[in-house]
Formats: sequence, C-alpha cells, structure tokens
Amino acid sequence: MVTVRAPATSANLGSGFDVFGVALDRPSDVVTVQRAEQTTIEVTGAGSQFIPEDPADNTVGAVAEALDAPAHIEIDKGVRPASGLGSSAASAAAAAVALNRLYDRGYTRTELVPVAAEGEAVVSGDAHDDNVAPAILGGFTIATDSGVTRVGANIPLVTCLPDIVVSTRDARAVVPDGARIEQLVETVGNAATLTTGMHRSDPDLVGRGMTDSVVTPARAELITGYERVREAALEAGATGVTISGAGPSVIAACHEHDQRSIAATMVDAFADVDVDARVYQTGIGSGAKVLD
Repeated sequence: MVTVRAPATSANLGSGFDVFGVALDRPSDVVTVQRAEQTTIEVTGAGSQFIPEDPADNTVGAVAEALDAPAHIEIDKGVRPASGLGSSAASAAAAAVALNRLYDRGYTRTELVPVAAEGEAVVSGDAHDDNVAPAILGGFTIATDSGVTRVGANIPLVTCLPDIVVSTRDARAVVPDGARIEQLVETVGNAATLTTGMHRSDPDLVGRGMTDSVVTPARAELITGYERVREAALEAGATGVTISGAGPSVIAACHEHDQRSIAATMVDAFADVDVDARVYQTGIGSGAKVLD
C-alpha cells in the first residue's frame, strides 16, 4: 500500500495561459493505492458525489492504464471538483506518484508529468501539464512542448472559491481564437515580469505580471461578481488578482501582512452579490508527497 498527498494548484496566473502553474500549500487530495487484478476506484471527500468511480471516466483510471499498474485506488478529495484549483490534477498527480512507487516503475518526477496529464485529458479533453506539473514537482512551473521548468518561490497567496460551478470544458469554450498583436506584446511582457517575480520571490512583480487582456476577460463573464471581488482585493492590498485556472476560484498575490484582510474582503465582495465563498490563505507549496 502507498499513500500520497498532492496539492491543489493554480494554473495560468493570468498571463501564462496553459503554461504557468503553482502548487498551493492547501487544500490537497490524498490517494491510497493497493495492488489488484484490475483497477477499482473509491472516492470520498469534497464533491465526491460528482466524481465517477468508473476507471474509464476518472483521471486516476487513465493514470493506472498509462503505467500498466492496476490497483484499488482510494481518493480522499480535499480539492473540490470544478473549482479552478486543479482538482483532477491533484488526484492524477497523487496516483501517478503512488503507482510509480507501488510498482517500482522507476519514473522520475518530471517523467511522471505527462503520465498524470493523460488523466487530465479525461476531464478537459486535452492533456495539459499546467496543473499536473506543479502538483507533482511543487513550486512555480513553466510547462511547454519542450518540457517543464520549475522555479522555487515564496509568494503569499489568497484563493477564494465561490459557490459557483464552472466546468473546464465551458471555460475553454469561451477562450478567443486569436489575439491582436498589441495584446500579444502585452502578454509576453506580463509573463516575463511574473517569471522574474517568481525567481525573486517578489509579490509586487508577480502581481504586475498577472494582468491578461485575452483569456481572463472572457472567462470573467462566467463568474458572478468577479470584477467586484478583483477590485476589492486590490484595494485591500493585493498586488495582483486573476482567475485561478478555469475558475471560478479567484487568486490574489500579496504581501504576508495584507493576507488576512484580503481574504476577508474577497469573501465579503462575493457576499455583496449573494454568492457564498470560502477562502484559503495559502502560498506556493511543495509537490506530491509520499506519506508512508
């Protein structure tokens, strides 16, 4: 038996659509695997009633198939599905690390990223590394076709999860087909600023680099109260605010001394539009961890 905890993640960070991702200190999924003749899945925890246990329809089933590692897999969900916090990636990442250990497959953590991404494809329709890379490796990650780059960073963050459901497929459907050249130039500049901020663990640079004029405005229409929450967080001291992943979670970068007031402000701003929300005062954390 092997048990692994994998963290929630936030992808995109505004200017890094389908490229950037960070591991979060909290929340997380815990996955336990045991050898079996065929793969079976049992799910408990946050939103478990909405998660299929058929291996053909579950992210961890695809991971077990990719590793040729049949197992009884127990998933204790701490990351709510359809939250924008990498729920499916957390399960897939934990399963990949656990099954690799259980069957002694010998993959490195980096080599497990595309394996876990196969699980992500079950949910989003495409295999993307932007969530599974930080879930496995931790820190801030830059995932491209040529590989994954990891940067260790220490940035205080606040993630606010409203009681709204935005599916990954719906969020991808509203993404524009193209961008104007001035938007491209702006996005490249912001992405470079954010990356430099991560290298320096500088919340001000990271916040400046989270601005995006292409994908975020389109997805914001799916999140009731987004602009109100964003403006309130900035007024409370956030250095940058954007949608976490596909949404509906909203993520803010900040200095530690402003973290508590920003968290309270974001919850209040959602309440102003009659939306309940929960908030996590978190930061950039480590990747999947074997617990036993």
